[in-house]
Amino acid sequence: MLIRFTQPVRTGLLAAALTLAMGAAHSQSLDELGKSLTPVGAEKKGNAAGTIPEWTGGIAKPPAGFDVNKFSTYPFSDDKPLYTITAANMEQYKANLAPGQMELMRRYPTYKITVYPTRRTAAYRQSVYDNAKAEAASVKLVEGGNGLTGIKKSNIPFPVPKSGIEVIWNHIFRDLGGSVTRYSADFPVQSDGTFTAGKRIETISWASYMDNPEPNRILYFMNQITAPANSAGEVALVHEPINQVEEPRLAWQYNPGQRRVIRAPELAYDSPGIGADGLRTNDDLNGFNGAPDRYDWKLVGKREMIVAYNNSKLADRSLKYTQIIGKTNINADLLRYELHRVWVVEANLKPGKRHIYAKRVFYIDEDSWAILHADQYDSRGQLWRIREIFGTQIPYVPTFGASGEVLYDLQSRRYLVNALTNEEKLPEFGKKYETGDFSQAALRRMGR
Repeated sequence: MLIRFTQPVRTGLLAAALTLAMGAAHSQSLDELGKSLTPVGAEKKGNAAGTIPEWTGGIAKPPAGFDVNKFSTYPFSDDKPLYTITAANMEQYKANLAPGQMELMRRYPTYKITVYPTRRTAAYRQSVYDNAKAEAASVKLVEGGNGLTGIKKSNIPFPVPKSGIEVIWNHIFRDLGGSVTRYSADFPVQSDGTFTAGKRIETISWASYMDNPEPNRILYFMNQITAPANSAGEVALVHEPINQVEEPRLAWQYNPGQRRVIRAPELAYDSPGIGADGLRTNDDLNGFNGAPDRYDWKLVGKREMIVAYNNSKLADRSLKYTQIIGKTNINADLLRYELHRVWVVEANLKPGKRHIYAKRVFYIDEDSWAILHADQYDSRGQLWRIREIFGTQIPYVPTFGASGEVLYDLQSRRYLVNALTNEEKLPEFGKKYETGDFSQAALRRMGR
């Protein structure tokens, strides 16, 4: 039985009633892709209350006269907020909120959630839809779910998932236009509100978008640090295998001080992320990335949740970073939240495995397979770090990306902002790369 919530659920309902049962998608077959299911496997219909509309194709192309430099005004600038959630009224809406969102409201008076009408804008290139349908029946889990077989071009290996690990693989593989070069800024914000900007150039190419990728590859990744001055010139290169138990992540770093390339096996799992001041792990970026083998993945079900969505306003190129970053949290007046159906996946650390997060709970958008929220717990079972990803449809690609990410550390009372682009060059999507563009020789050239 599928339990739905037609309106935000009020105080007093049992916690067990908060989770939508898994029957809806599981009862569907792959034959329903493009029919009762969207081409990526989401439920096409809206909810009974009409607060979640039907998916009608998303926004797969910009309108005539679209100006990417004025992206912040598109497409729903005339929408008015439905309501605002704060610490004072959050109990009324708790069935549709993650524990991390509620904890942030308790701690930080300037953290609030402004809810707008739900717009199901997510859309991908037609080839993404075609490859998903063509390969879905042949893709299988191997190595206890830590790898896949039967996948060649698909970015959505399991459009009708039956387990938590299958949902996570959809997130890991999801498309961002085939390739993207992104110019972005990161900000570790200290407890007194001060910060120093770090800047980077990231290039990602999906193996499925390349003509002759190596076997067992999801993507290739190059990350060049351009600021601050004491880190500028550092470059990291990653070849991301599909099965990282069989073949661990291949990673190298160029050190400008030593002027040499070295292997960097530590660029994985819970080792500290570059330029994050200890505020994120390597597998925190993008909600989750890398090998899933250290966790047991439980599919909790599907819920109607209030998540960050259609955040084009946050990408406004007239905004300065000082207008976005507050002392304890991002400027909430710049953010947009909506009610969407999400998959809830709980990851629990396996016995004998090591990671600083003992439990992680992910909320994954059904329309895009993007993680939009994550609550992460320490070894004592205490909520520790809260990740929000500000989902945004990018119509000129088309793909569902983000206008930025934030990770709040409750213990240190600091937070980290990732992937802001307001004062940077525009991202570049869709360039064709070869494996040689992600070689050690290319790493040396970039580091000079």
